[in-house]
Amino acid sequence: MSTSTHRSVTENATTAPPARKLKWRVVDIVVAAVLGVATGLIFWAWNGAGYAWFGAADALTPGLGGIAVGIWLLGGVLGGLVIRKPGAALVVELIAAIVSALIGNVWGISTVLSGLVQGLGAELIFALFLYRRFTLPVAMLAGVGAAAAAWVFELFYGSSPNILKSVEFNSIYLGTLVVSGALLAGLVGWLLVRALASTGALSRFAAGREARQEV
Repeated sequence: MSTSTHRSVTENATTAPPARKLKWRVVDIVVAAVLGVATGLIFWAWNGAGYAWFGAADALTPGLGGIAVGIWLLGGVLGGLVIRKPGAALVVELIAAIVSALIGNVWGISTVLSGLVQGLGAELIFALFLYRRFTLPVAMLAGVGAAAAAWVFELFYGSSPNILKSVEFNSIYLGTLVVSGALLAGLVGWLLVRALASTGALSRFAAGREARQEV
C-alpha cells in the first residue's frame, strides 16, 4: 500500500462518524419508564376532554372523532425521539397505556392492547429509518404510523368493530386519525422533546446534545 493510500485510509477512519450503539443502557431503561408514566398521566388527563371532543366531532360527522385521538399516540413518538433505540417507541407507549388503564378509564384492558398496537406502529417508522433520523418529518410520520395501527386495530377489535361500519365512516376516520397523529402526536411530541432538551434534562441523550449544539 502506498503512503498516500495509507494516509487516505487513516484520515477516513479518523473522520468517519462512530457507529451508533443500539444496545439499551440503564439510563435508557429508567428514562423509558419515567416517560411512560408521565405520558400515562397525560393520557389520563386527556381521557375526559379527548373523549368529549371525540364524541362531539363524531356526532357532527361520523368518523370525524379521530381528530381527537392523537394525544393518545404520543408515547411512541416521545420514546423514539428521546431514547433512539429499538423498542423504545413500543415500550413507552405500552407503559403509558398500562398506567392509564391502572388509574382507570372507560376502556379497561383494551387500553393496553391499543397501546401495544400503537407503539408498534410508531416503532415501525423509526425502524424504517434504521433509528438514525429523528427530524420533525420523521416524528410526524411516527405519529401517522401509530394512527394507522390504531385504525387497523379498531377495524377488527371489540364487540362492534369498525369493519361493520360504512366505507365512508372508515375513510373519514382514517383521514382524521392520520392528521391527528401527525399533529397531536408527531408535532407536539417533537416540540415537547425540544423543550425538555433545552432544560438540560436530556443531557445524557443525543436529543439533548443536539439542542446544545443548536444554541
